[in-house]
Amino acid sequence: MNDLFMDKHIFSVSELTRDIRDLLEDGFPAIWVEGEISTLRIPQSGHMYFTLKDEKAQLKCVFFKRANANLDFRPEEGLSCIIFGRISVYEQGGQYQLYVERMEPKGKGALQLAFEQLKKKLEAEGLFDTGRKRPLPFLAQKIGIVTSATGAAIRDILHVINRRYANIHIIIRPCLVQGKTAGPDIAQGIEELNEYADVDVIIVTRGGGSLEDLWPFNEEVVARAVYNSKIPVISAVGHEIDYTICDFVADVRAATPSAAAELVVQEKAQLLSLVEMLCNRMQEAMSKRLQFAQMRLSRVSHSHALRKPEMIIEQYQQRLDNLDKALTIQLNHLVKSKESQMRNISSRLANLNPLAVLSRGYSITYLQGAKEALKDAGGVKKGDILKTKLHKGVIISQVEGCEA
Repeated sequence: MNDLFMDKHIFSVSELTRDIRDLLEDGFPAIWVEGEISTLRIPQSGHMYFTLKDEKAQLKCVFFKRANANLDFRPEEGLSCIIFGRISVYEQGGQYQLYVERMEPKGKGALQLAFEQLKKKLEAEGLFDTGRKRPLPFLAQKIGIVTSATGAAIRDILHVINRRYANIHIIIRPCLVQGKTAGPDIAQGIEELNEYADVDVIIVTRGGGSLEDLWPFNEEVVARAVYNSKIPVISAVGHEIDYTICDFVADVRAATPSAAAELVVQEKAQLLSLVEMLCNRMQEAMSKRLQFAQMRLSRVSHSHALRKPEMIIEQYQQRLDNLDKALTIQLNHLVKSKESQMRNISSRLANLNPLAVLSRGYSITYLQGAKEALKDAGGVKKGDILKTKLHKGVIISQVEGCEA
């Protein structure tokens, strides 16, 4: 039995796995694979583990953090994509897998997908809510502009402002408007104007370009800087047909940089015309009020009261005398009426007073100890002690007999 294996090379599991790995790496060093992402897992390490599948097969994939750090969009379950990488073997698990170097969404550009994903996320957080958007100042005295200091956008804005109202104070915060570091630079510019510049409104702008050119204005760091701004923000990025995340978050979106300048600065001639019109209206209103006051003064000055005021005083004095006389008569009448009422009441009370009855020879008899007067002889018996109240004094007697 041992002789059977003497001329045979026996592989260890590790050795065989390494040989298979070498074959796969040599055979598939750089390939593109199309499929749908499934069972996506992203641990704290930042590496991405998922399965790429179609209707018949599955392929394990790993997308290390160093390779996915510059990914413009976020992979998600069910996303159809095209992946570039190399085939190798994960020796510890004994399985072959695709080590991803690049990933592109199928049928939709990576930037467009990233735009839609971020837009959906920020909208759910309330960054686009119209209820939080602030009105622009009627007449801004100081304007902050975040843009390239040498671009066409700043030239257009300055031209419009100088034409409409030349003495507006403008603070330009130069920034990058294209490239990987442009987004953080734009966000920092917005924050600096909020902290140091004391401006009335901020314009965030750049000229037109492709989606890639405008991408810094679609970055989350810019969106959050606009949202957190304490100063109203106008977004004027690209041409009229271009929309960025910055446009959705800003308080006002302008179709072009020139339109932003027109929104924030009114024409001086129009303002002067408005001031003149308001002054004329105020003068007319004051003139009418003065005329009305003069008419009232004229009527009052020609009135009888002002021409002979002593006659008015004498009339009121006579009226007071008449009122005093009438009041005295009424009081005398009232006193006499009340005195008559009092006499009547006193007479009635005197007639009802039981002591008055006793003064006429009547008496009241009680059984000793009782509180009510006797009204019937049948209520006593022989031997009872009686108390008889006279007009003056009380008689105590004992019953000898009764006659009903």
